[in-house]
Amino acid sequence: MATAPPDRDGLDAVELLDRREGPYGEVVLRRRGEHFEIIANGCFLMDTADGRSERLLIQAALDGLGPGVVGPSVLIGGLGVGFSLAYAAAEPRWGRIVVVEREGSIIHWHRGGPLGAFSAGALDDPRVAVLHTDLLEYLAAPEGERFHALCLDIDNGPDWTVTDSNAGLYGSAGLARLWRRLLPGGVLAVWSAQPSAPFEQALRAAGFADVVTHEVPVARGVPDIVHLARRAA
Repeated sequence: MATAPPDRDGLDAVELLDRREGPYGEVVLRRRGEHFEIIANGCFLMDTADGRSERLLIQAALDGLGPGVVGPSVLIGGLGVGFSLAYAAAEPRWGRIVVVEREGSIIHWHRGGPLGAFSAGALDDPRVAVLHTDLLEYLAAPEGERFHALCLDIDNGPDWTVTDSNAGLYGSAGLARLWRRLLPGGVLAVWSAQPSAPFEQALRAAGFADVVTHEVPVARGVPDIVHLARRAA
């Protein structure tokens, strides 16, 4: 796992803003120049320097649904720095937006801290519900809400999880739970810091159709990735 953020030329020294111990380990918020960074268990998760791939996560799912779906619902796995939620809330077509975030500290940094500028008031949108719970536990409920779209950004990718327990989300059992939480014709979108051919194969093996990979070029290294798949109608 990465223990440091990507190189950012011309940015200032790191300033620690908050450090909290939670049920899943340490979570840190820090500022590097004008940008904020979230670190979990020593693993760099994300920062506020870009956000294009987080927005693509939402847009690709909406485009995949097509214009015929009225008031679609979306589950966003991971609040993060708020780019995905803010982008979803800015789109009036979404009918219901549910965010599942297991780290209470991250929710706090949005409700009363510096990350609120990036979620842009979306937490107060009447369409938005923020659930403070683990996504894997939420999905494991035998009878749960189904969505038109599932947009997941809780790890650095299927092959690069923040905690070992998250790996189960990307295997056959986890994908079966995701499939059950999608309405027929619904779209699954998964963010990743690198492409994963094994994950694409796992999606197809789990019964998903129309498996595609979108790339977003970054300043250094491999592109950010959004894996997209559909539950057949």
